Amino acid sequence: MRQRLPRRELAPFVDRLWACEASDGAPGGRERVLPTGTMHVVIRIDEPLRLFATPDAAEATTIGHAIIGGARASAYVRDVSRPVRSVGAQLRPGAAELLLGVPASALAERHTVLDDVWGAAAAELRAQLAELADPDAQLDRFEAALLARVPRVRGIHPAVAEALAQLGAHGDVGAAVDALGVSHRRFIALFHGAVGLTPKRYVRVRRLQRALPGIASRPLALVAADAGYSDQAHFTRELRALAGVSPGAYRAQATGAVNHVPLRAKP
Repeated sequence: MRQRLPRRELAPFVDRLWACEASDGAPGGRERVLPTGTMHVVIRIDEPLRLFATPDAAEATTIGHAIIGGARASAYVRDVSRPVRSVGAQLRPGAAELLLGVPASALAERHTVLDDVWGAAAAELRAQLAELADPDAQLDRFEAALLARVPRVRGIHPAVAEALAQLGAHGDVGAAVDALGVSHRRFIALFHGAVGLTPKRYVRVRRLQRALPGIASRPLALVAADAGYSDQAHFTRELRALAGVSPGAYRAQATGAVNHVPLRAKP
């Protein structure tokens, strides 16, 4: 996978860009993708995205080639049985409506076909990317497509920007609301519309993200304490609720990609 930071003009809205070259499908043909609380936009050049309704579902549902992955607080299972080339961007919280023209809350907990938002431009971009063999050239073209939408941007609501900074530091939603000088209901509406998750669900997912890298190699009690959980039992409950796996199962199946857990094929 080739990854890089976006150009300065995109940096307020895009966290990173990536291009993946085709590789062999994973053993078992499917994997569980854990929630990150953030959004992504992906152009799959070869194979479309296929999702399984449950880990044991016999058939996958085809979604499409150009996809918006909304902010999630739940895991999903995707088909990884076939090689695929893809180019994508991880969006920063608050960037959805600015770059895509749709509130993040309308895109949350689901995958949306990019054609429904960008129209024919999505298919045109995929065709252009397919003609480029070099990952760096693909990233340049994809980045240009995002940059073309920047002139419409006016900025995210200052209350949301400030809340994201505060929640990243301490995760206390009540304290963030008190510091912003807006009503609790107004704050939740602003945050949900910009990020796609309510403040509390966003904090839960980001706390899980802090914990995931340490599960495979550190005592769970220390992982839980460092990530901000009240105890190991609290961490275990949250991992099951948000990712659908226990710490033991995660350790047994995890790879170097903390949010992608291969599912074992059943005999």
